[in-house]
Amino acid sequence: MKNLIQYPKLALLTGMFSLGIAGAMTLSFAKSAAAASASQGMTGSYIGIGIAPGVTNGGHGGDDAQLGGDIQGRVAIPHTPLSVRGSFLFDDKTTATIPTITYDIPIAKNTNLYAGAGYSFIGKQGADTPIGNRNSFILDSGLETALSKNVVAFGDAKYGFNSYENSDADAVSLQFGVGYRF
Repeated sequence: MKNLIQYPKLALLTGMFSLGIAGAMTLSFAKSAAAASASQGMTGSYIGIGIAPGVTNGGHGGDDAQLGGDIQGRVAIPHTPLSVRGSFLFDDKTTATIPTITYDIPIAKNTNLYAGAGYSFIGKQGADTPIGNRNSFILDSGLETALSKNVVAFGDAKYGFNSYENSDADAVSLQFGVGYRF
């Protein structure tokens, strides 16, 4: 991880590679998902908590990658493959509120892949978060699965475009956590 922070281009390539893998998985499962019934994927809504390590920096002193917390939720839109999601990333400096709309692809019983887009609103512009230090457009892709009737595990990657002040650097943040499904 230290090498990723020291070499921002390596971190960016690593993040892009991670998002590429998630995208490729999404596309590869799309065909099998079309054959699967919607009841096989995870349904319902949830709210959860986890960690959010940022893997990039803005290339300037003080634009360090951050490790923060994540409060994340999903509200499924009935009778559609869409969900409204929200992430609230926080650390000791500020917050990032990230609403997104995602397309959910059922890949197995109680398991979805998802991909979508949204926007990150930084609480204090210029203060580092796991997803940069200024407001930006976000791409999001991830996986969620129900571990039991009410317990969900989730993980995703967020890619923020032009996410640092005084820099054209992009940001990548990973989120992992567990939640309560209702």
